[in-house]
Amino acid sequence: MTPHVRNFRDTIRARAHRDPEFRFGLFREALEALLNDDLETGKILLRAYINATIGFDTLAVELDKHPKSLMRMLSDKGNPRADNLLGMVGYLKKRENAALNVTRATEPVHT
Repeated sequence: MTPHVRNFRDTIRARAHRDPEFRFGLFREALEALLNDDLETGKILLRAYINATIGFDTLAVELDKHPKSLMRMLSDKGNPRADNLLGMVGYLKKRENAALNVTRATEPVHT
């Protein structure tokens, strides 16, 4: 890992630990990307959130998965199964004490 990437991760981790709103915002943005059919951005943000908070080793223990498997799911070429991704999000949602709401942005499109 290059020093620049390490410094970026350290910066994000430090900010997430001292600023709960930043931490929650990172989680919220990841979920919004996933729900808006932007899997790639959602995976990037979720990976950043996990690295800045719980870490993949601890998350793997909680989900009874191998850490490398979780990392692969959220990698550039990762293609997580819905049950794995939703299980991960569900656990992180509880840990973050988050409530998720879906609202209508515009009038529904009838087909």
